[in-house]
Amino acid sequence: MLFRNQKTRPEDSPEVPVTKVQEQSPVEKTIDPPAATSAPKRNLEAEKQERDWLHRIHEKLMTSVDMSQIVNLPKRSARNQIREIAQRLIDEESVPLPASARVRIVKGIEDEILGLGPLEPLLSDSSVADILVNRSDSVYVERHGLLEQSDVVFRDDAHLLHIIDRIVSNVGRRIDESSPMVDARLADGSRVNAIIPPLAIDGPSMSIRRFTVERLNIEQLLDNDSVSSAMAESLNSIVRSRLNVLISGGTGSGKTTMLNILSNFISTKERVVTIEDSAELQLQQPHVVRLETRPANVEGSGEVTQRDLVKNSLRMRPDRIIIGEVRGGEALDMLQAMNTGHDGSLATVHANNPRDALSRLENMVTMSGLTLPARTIRSQIASAIDLVIQLERMEDGKRRVTSVQEIQGMEGEIITMSEIFAFKRSGVDSENRVTGRFLATGVVPKFVDHARARGYDMDISLFHPD
Repeated sequence: MLFRNQKTRPEDSPEVPVTKVQEQSPVEKTIDPPAATSAPKRNLEAEKQERDWLHRIHEKLMTSVDMSQIVNLPKRSARNQIREIAQRLIDEESVPLPASARVRIVKGIEDEILGLGPLEPLLSDSSVADILVNRSDSVYVERHGLLEQSDVVFRDDAHLLHIIDRIVSNVGRRIDESSPMVDARLADGSRVNAIIPPLAIDGPSMSIRRFTVERLNIEQLLDNDSVSSAMAESLNSIVRSRLNVLISGGTGSGKTTMLNILSNFISTKERVVTIEDSAELQLQQPHVVRLETRPANVEGSGEVTQRDLVKNSLRMRPDRIIIGEVRGGEALDMLQAMNTGHDGSLATVHANNPRDALSRLENMVTMSGLTLPARTIRSQIASAIDLVIQLERMEDGKRRVTSVQEIQGMEGEIITMSEIFAFKRSGVDSENRVTGRFLATGVVPKFVDHARARGYDMDISLFHPD
């Protein structure tokens, strides 16, 4: 993965933030060196002047207007009032900037007061998947699976910390020196993680995992070459026939997206309870109860963990339980629920392969505080989980289902698994895209009979190797 080089010149003011400059070929540098060095200087000066005026007008507006009356208005009315006041202040100050810059200043002031400041343009850009704020003057974004540096900068660390505090306070959480790490979410469900000094050495840092407004479906996965048609048809029957599925993958591999897509196959007549650290699932069923954990308060009390919620969900008469991510002692309660009639449950776990996913699940059961023999834990896993779906984000940015494995049972101390589908890589093409193909291994899974018994006739030819 390549990144654009950053270049600064000695004569630049230290107040000017570092911005990206397109890397040029040796030929371009030889032919036209003045154009390659002078243009960024003019842009930097213009951008700095615009930011300075935005800060000046914003400060004047905040000191001259009672904002408590404006922020309580409906959003559209509040924006109209802020826009009118900002425009009047710009005229009074005779801001020496072109009309386009004045429009951007007004929009920036609206975002500062009612939104998330410099992040608003990125949040409104549907092509941005992740926003990674390394420090106040270094913001990267992910587009189409690849990272690139953004032109967005914050005024200083205090400005960035103010935006972070606004995000976490909206969901009833806090961040300060006594609690310098926090997980939160935006109004659209995007996941936010923030960490500040003294843990973050270079200043406050924040990561925003965007939540796609567009609800993906299995057809779009087919179009994106993320699954094969045989996989898609099998997954449909697997969920409808109420098999317990564990979705495994690394960070950013698309586990939550896959969980959302699989939930589309759940009957609208079923009662579904979802349990998450930060609520981000978008289930389409009308009968859904969403539960979210709560961190401890300032006094260190009041924490509600995923394990507490899993235990409570069993008293809520759920047809299915969906856990956003299994990461601790709730693994034991989840397995017990799956083994006591709550079939058709779905969960995700961080792991690099299906075998590793089961090992991690075993380790998390031990985090429950109970001392159980390894064979007992593995037996619980083998009887509770029916299927493991492995996802991978490849180096070209594309997410794919790389393996679908069925748990067969126990042989001695080992959980046995059979791979049903796989993605076999063949290489990388001239445009650095991963090449390969999906194939069936030829193993006919046991869940075919289970699906047929529940009225879902599966075609055996789906599992024939090409």
